[in-house]
Amino acid sequence: MGVSTTSPERGICVVTVDFPPVNALPVQGWYDLADALRAAGRDPEIHCVVLAAAGRGFNAGVDIKEMRRDTGHAALIGANRGCYEAFAAVYECEVPVVAAVNGYCLGGGIGIVGNADVIVASDDATFGLPELDRGALGAATHLARLVPQHLMRALYYTSRTATARELHAHGSVWKVVPREELAAAALELAREIARKDGCLIRLAKAAINGIDPVDVRRSYRFEQGFTFEANLSGVADRVRDTFGKEGAQ
Repeated sequence: MGVSTTSPERGICVVTVDFPPVNALPVQGWYDLADALRAAGRDPEIHCVVLAAAGRGFNAGVDIKEMRRDTGHAALIGANRGCYEAFAAVYECEVPVVAAVNGYCLGGGIGIVGNADVIVASDDATFGLPELDRGALGAATHLARLVPQHLMRALYYTSRTATARELHAHGSVWKVVPREELAAAALELAREIARKDGCLIRLAKAAINGIDPVDVRRSYRFEQGFTFEANLSGVADRVRDTFGKEGAQ
């Protein structure tokens, strides 16, 4: 349970997230993920990172139960900062990050894969931002890196999900494979990347990040301010209690 790191082959680091039952990460889990990714990127022997998850789904976002147990705002602030650090660590990892997505990828999961370099997904994978049903906002920055602008807005406003095959059609998922082949497919791609010169692949990652049209860190931080406002106003608690349905009893 938690975040673990293995090196199955030369030049490849696999970072695995395992927070049963649904991979909804507590505050410390986001920081642990960030630390693991940054450590892998700093290792000169590593040329590619595979980010994977154990269990039923890739990521279910933040641990809402942890936030509900907190009578103040410490858990909310912690989740905001933890997600910010984890998403940034994916984006800023000094080597390419391949996300191996199985099952559901929701909320904070979109922040992770939206900042990854490449996505390989199982055929049962679904992607979405149910934030408006959770009394939160955020990660539209990252969803916009996966689908066109108007589709992003429709998915965001409705809390609907998109399948791995739909994202593959938009060009944001590299490959869709049966679930049992996901780990092998991700490793196959990582192996191809890891064969590149270590110095050159790091320069390539920095160069590509440098030409991005949107500053993902600043854009996401702007979104987080509205999440905090929703909590301070009380609307977040009201929405969470009614599962996002206006007027629900």
